[in-house]
Amino acid sequence: MQTKNDLWVYIETEEGSAKSVGFELLAPGRILANKLGVRLVAIVLGKNVESVAKDAIAYGADAVILVQGDEYDYYNSDAFAFALHSLVIKYQPDILLIGATKNGRDLGPRVACKLSTGLTADCTGLDIDDESLNLLSTRPAFGGNLMATIVCPDKRPQMSTVRPGTFKKSAPDPSRSGEIIRENIHIDPEKIRVSLIQRVKEVTEHINLEEADIIVSGGRGMKKPENFAMLRELADLLGGSVAASRAAVDAGWLPAAYQVGQTGKTVAPKLYIACGISGALQHIVGMSASDTVVAINNDPDAPIFKIADYAVVGDVMEVIPAMIKAVREKKNS
Repeated sequence: MQTKNDLWVYIETEEGSAKSVGFELLAPGRILANKLGVRLVAIVLGKNVESVAKDAIAYGADAVILVQGDEYDYYNSDAFAFALHSLVIKYQPDILLIGATKNGRDLGPRVACKLSTGLTADCTGLDIDDESLNLLSTRPAFGGNLMATIVCPDKRPQMSTVRPGTFKKSAPDPSRSGEIIRENIHIDPEKIRVSLIQRVKEVTEHINLEEADIIVSGGRGMKKPENFAMLRELADLLGGSVAASRAAVDAGWLPAAYQVGQTGKTVAPKLYIACGISGALQHIVGMSASDTVVAINNDPDAPIFKIADYAVVGDVMEVIPAMIKAVREKKNS
């Protein structure tokens, strides 16, 4: 199968499983590929990841290029960049989308540099120009004060990294069929400059905001770090996770792993409760894809209310305890 000029989505894997962002990107990838009249091709690198390739087809890929080997058991820059670069040189896709995870932010620029092409990083919007058929990649700029749309008209492939949580996964269709192309690509072990000696789990609790269905997030209006205890209590009752705005993180109230926004994580939960968050564009960029937004702020003119589905004008120190009480009573009834 020839895939020249097709649209590629890189499906990141870890320990044999796919990261959610790859399947998320297949949703806009499907729309863009249809506009261009090309195939949507998923790229899967890993060890024992045959099932991931099949899942990629269920999530909308027309075909999958699969590369497996011991050197792809865990992410390392040299092996993965070598493999992806080799695939691009052979098949010449027109567009390559990569999740802006920690690994994706390392892999994307390395491959773009090897290919002498451009890359738009941390995108929050993707489209196709109707006239030129170039990829339109939109991302926050100037500290989140405006949105810039970037085009790469002269080089191929057009590359973008996209934040996890920016798009929602389509419902998988197990009945879909597609070709799985197996490529045998291996790098000289001596060219892998970094080896994994030991994997150490984070000392802090595991933070996976991108996968959370419910998020209770606090900002400067929480006044002090001790008050985040009530947000954690509400989140626990709802089966959700706690997050924070940049202001709260900069103040040292929560670690950076909890930050939502342009310089933090992009999330798309079913429910996002913003507590004492003013709603600067820098924060909005990171959570505007939430299904339902509940905002609590004592300033009736707070920007957060412009995107909120439910607005509560009041003191979070009074509203949150009342919410905790109501949820607890509901659970006990």
